[in-house]
Amino acid sequence: MNDANRPRKPTLADVAARASVDRSVVSRVLTGDSRLSIRDSTRTRVLQAVADLKYRPNAIARSLRQGRTGILGMLIPDFENPVYPAIIKGAESAAGELGLALLTASACDEGFGARRYAEIITQGRVDGLVLAGISETEEIASSLTRAGVPWLMLNRRPESARRYVVYDDVGAAALAVNHLLAQGHTRIAHVAGPSRGSCAAQRRAGYEDTLRAAGVEASDGLIVAADNTEEAGAGAMERLLAAIEPPTAVFAANVVHAIGALHAAERAGVRVPNELSIVAIHDFRVAAFTHPPLTTVSMPSSELGRRAVQLLEQSKPDEVIEEVVTGPMELVVRSSTAPAG
Repeated sequence: MNDANRPRKPTLADVAARASVDRSVVSRVLTGDSRLSIRDSTRTRVLQAVADLKYRPNAIARSLRQGRTGILGMLIPDFENPVYPAIIKGAESAAGELGLALLTASACDEGFGARRYAEIITQGRVDGLVLAGISETEEIASSLTRAGVPWLMLNRRPESARRYVVYDDVGAAALAVNHLLAQGHTRIAHVAGPSRGSCAAQRRAGYEDTLRAAGVEASDGLIVAADNTEEAGAGAMERLLAAIEPPTAVFAANVVHAIGALHAAERAGVRVPNELSIVAIHDFRVAAFTHPPLTTVSMPSSELGRRAVQLLEQSKPDEVIEEVVTGPMELVVRSSTAPAG
């Protein structure tokens, strides 16, 4: 069908003519202007005309008038990181409910990394940015603040920033370690996340605090930091198993570490859970299909993403935001943990 034969889209003027009102009245009804004083019958007539004509407002023109794009950005470390799909899903859901779109990008692209992405954001192409677990957050946040772009950190809590939404990492660690303690384990090791990560520090603190509260020594020799890869998790497990007194249980900072730990234990001939129990944070789908299936702490990833978008959109740009999402969070017991032998 050529342009000449294509049906003409209804305009604001068409709606105004059908409802017998001025175009400005239609515009103010559609934007929900609380200062507009008209009869209920007039408002109903306008909305009926919109429905009859199947009128759709011009989003671009509206954005220009409001000085907004209707788009929020989210920058994550890596699309291969299994933590982020559920976070993004929750964020997209919240954005949709607010009539916004969410643009997601990864900071791992060497040609188009975090700093380049932030430069584009400061040009006014989005209305705000969620920085999810990015190591360069403080530098980027400063540039966004100077440009007047609202921002919020997710899954990261730098000391100098007071705009963040994070998991209850301390509480999650307590759930995991208390489960091992209840199974009679006292020599409990921790495969920790990278030392540069704030959530890794919180999970380590939860591990140490929970052991201390139970009267169990939290030995530095039982803590090994590792990057968030299966290979790093396996290497950490190998170090722990090589100790003079190896652990009888391991609390892994995430499922990726735990998968590597399972592999290393099998190569070393250590039976899980008969000789070694393993529990990890994050209940990724793959956790139910490892050998043996992993005991995990299910985290509120979707809710974390949802709250990030809600807080970014509904809070003032300079407002202090320090929110910890505490639930839903629960222990999912599978076959990788058992009573101490």
